[in-house]
Amino acid sequence: MLHKTRDLLVRQRTMLINALRGHLSEFGIVSAQGSAGVQPALRSLILEQERLPELAQAALRGLAGLLEALRAEIEGLEHRILAWHRQDATSRRLATIPGIGPITASARAASAPGPALFRSWRQFAAWLGLTPRAHSSGGKERQAGISKMGDGYLRRLLVVGATAVLRMARQRGTRGPWIRGLLDRKKPKAAAVALANKTARIAWVLMARQEVYTPAAGSRSAVTTRTDAVDPRVVRRDNEPAAAGDGRNPGGQSASRALT
Repeated sequence: MLHKTRDLLVRQRTMLINALRGHLSEFGIVSAQGSAGVQPALRSLILEQERLPELAQAALRGLAGLLEALRAEIEGLEHRILAWHRQDATSRRLATIPGIGPITASARAASAPGPALFRSWRQFAAWLGLTPRAHSSGGKERQAGISKMGDGYLRRLLVVGATAVLRMARQRGTRGPWIRGLLDRKKPKAAAVALANKTARIAWVLMARQEVYTPAAGSRSAVTTRTDAVDPRVVRRDNEPAAAGDGRNPGGQSASRALT
């Protein structure tokens, strides 16, 4: 419930930001896109209020007030999610994977089925809709884009995290062989989806084995360089006990449902 509420409020915040920027642009006040342009837009609203008609000022102040209220609500929800993440062993293990933070880790630990329901990491990635959609006819096998089946919220979080990993790899020049080859072959968005697929597979392994992610020795990549197998150097045993909400603790199921 916390994640779904946060997702709704974030979408509403995006709508308010777009509306505020659009209305200000009608009076020649232009601000940057995204949440980074909110504060400059609000400052422009204060500085340029003499240029704006009285009715426009009232409407824009209403949007600014709603935006501030949404910001406070989203921060409160994120604090609650972070508190749940810190006391849940499974969520903390998942957060050790590059590209997975407390939001994604807690969403995966609380909402997605346990690893026992999938025979392999391939099935888990397919359940998330991160595998190609097959179109075969007349003996010809053709693959289109990803199937986009399963949990769209969790899939979006994984893709956003993978995009951040690739961006940092390009900026810092810390590309491993796998990421370097991926970026050479694929466009940025396709590469992010491929990395999200790999991240989902690693997450399934960590949950199934109750282990913590550790980069392979000697690898400069942010993630492991193999996708068809799990290198024993990639993970290490986590001996911490299960916490409330962990998949091994039936008593934490109600808390997990409330988090989603």
